[in-house]
Amino acid sequence: MSDETAAAPLLVKTVASVRSRDLALRVLIPLLVITALILIWYAYVRLSGVPPYILPGPAAVASAFVTDWGTLAPALWVTTKITLMSLMLALVGGVGFAIFLVQSRWIELAFYPLAVILQVTPIVAISPLILIYAPSTQVALLICAFLVAFFPILSNMVQGLKSVDHNLINLFELYGASRWQTLLFLKLPAAQPYFMTGLRIGGGLALIAAVVAEFAAGSAGAGSDLAFRLLEAQYRLNIPRLFAALLMLSLLGVAIFAVTSFISWLALHRWHESSLKREN
Repeated sequence: MSDETAAAPLLVKTVASVRSRDLALRVLIPLLVITALILIWYAYVRLSGVPPYILPGPAAVASAFVTDWGTLAPALWVTTKITLMSLMLALVGGVGFAIFLVQSRWIELAFYPLAVILQVTPIVAISPLILIYAPSTQVALLICAFLVAFFPILSNMVQGLKSVDHNLINLFELYGASRWQTLLFLKLPAAQPYFMTGLRIGGGLALIAAVVAEFAAGSAGAGSDLAFRLLEAQYRLNIPRLFAALLMLSLLGVAIFAVTSFISWLALHRWHESSLKREN
């Protein structure tokens, strides 16, 4: 048996060990930082004697998280449902409208400014109108979240479809490919990295827009989401519950970012430079 054959298992074990250590560091370092921040928070509350209605300690927030779970969990589900539905609509609308825009320079000049106007208009300013004309509050919240998440997906997708190598486009034309064949087999695959960037941005913005729209709506009752529970806790000076609701929103945002990042990795890690592992 040659030296190269004998060294192969050792090399595989070394690479696996390095990857395991890298993964452990990626998980361990953020956990240590978060733990240190919680300890600083706990020490400050204990030493300064600040009242719990001003700044509750970590124990009070954890207690509120458990005791108010029956109130906060349904609100979390409402927020999650609105966020995911608006993101799905933004994905379909953004990709479809981007494909429509890149078909002609005149189409892009005519319709792209409309999307820019919707993006630069503050959602807080137009949410009262949406609340008036929408058939229900939930539909209004969905529209608000959709409008905010729509433009990043559209903008990135347009950029991706327009960034395809023109030599490849000429090659497709040389072999007689139709416009739709070029779109399906060349432009859409090449635009995947841009689409994944828009997906990650749109997921976070959809959650932000859903919360801001709920602030504007101020709807109460069984269909209320976490934004209303935040306002309710503020009005009642129930600061531990307010912190618990904020924690839920943060965890939801982290979960959305993690899922969209994982989807991006699945789509790109085998071929795109942004996701390939390099030794240097």
